[in-house]
Amino acid sequence: MPATEPYTVRLAPDVHAYVQPDGGWCLNNAGFVSDGESTLLVDTAATERRARALREALLATGAPLPRTVVNTHHHGDHTYGNGVFLPEATVIGHDSCRSELLSAGHQLHLIWPQTDFGDIRITAPTLTYNDRLTVHVGDVEVRLIHPDRAAHTLGDTVVHLPGQGIVFTGDLIFNGGTPFVPMGSLSGSLRALDMLRSLGAETVVPGHGPITDPSAYDATERYLRFVAELAEEGHAKGLTPLQTARGADLGVLAALRESERLVANLHRAYAELDGQAEGSPLDAAAVFADMAAMNGGVPVACHA
Repeated sequence: MPATEPYTVRLAPDVHAYVQPDGGWCLNNAGFVSDGESTLLVDTAATERRARALREALLATGAPLPRTVVNTHHHGDHTYGNGVFLPEATVIGHDSCRSELLSAGHQLHLIWPQTDFGDIRITAPTLTYNDRLTVHVGDVEVRLIHPDRAAHTLGDTVVHLPGQGIVFTGDLIFNGGTPFVPMGSLSGSLRALDMLRSLGAETVVPGHGPITDPSAYDATERYLRFVAELAEEGHAKGLTPLQTARGADLGVLAALRESERLVANLHRAYAELDGQAEGSPLDAAAVFADMAAMNGGVPVACHA
């Protein structure tokens, strides 16, 4: 029977992943690197309760509280819990992660007003970087890498541990879930897959879903190329993203969770076909309204 409670997996002597099933909306993965003296945490969680559970799971391994928290991007399911780890920790993220997080504010509260997020203090990175940054946790080298321009968002960070062959991808990868690119770029997400492949990591911790391997890159690419082809056809026919999504045959891709994200991804693909810059703002209300329409008129639900 599949686990429904968060669980911790030891990936290497100093590295753990923290997985939150079922990996749907608001249920992200995190991870931490610790040599017993210092700890680096990758992402937090969507609610105060879940962030505190992550904190306790980290301490249960014998790791001290983190001195460093790395945010893979600004979305609240990866950052809302940052404040639980202050004042001990410094939060690190890409330059755009900081600006996007401050701009978004309590965005998840607006999307899911019925969810009990707890006491959430928006806590943006205070240490930012532009291209690459290396942090050392004992003998473990932790490389922070920003994909070329936009991908899942404008401010993504890939966390690569070259000595251990491990990569934390953030939401560049959803294992078993539908990719989500309306706040970033479809073409940029495809470029990011090439970057991930170049790292050669054998253990892949996705932003959502079970721990996997590089085969997840191929699965993600198949979906993104399907969206690109679908968008070209629908755009050429003058169909709206919603009309195109409703007429699509997902085939084997229908097995992915959150299939309603197709219409959101088509909004981004249409914008790029119209010549808009990668990562340029879309009408979020229209995107989520179309996802609700794809969901039978029911808004998407936060699982946290």
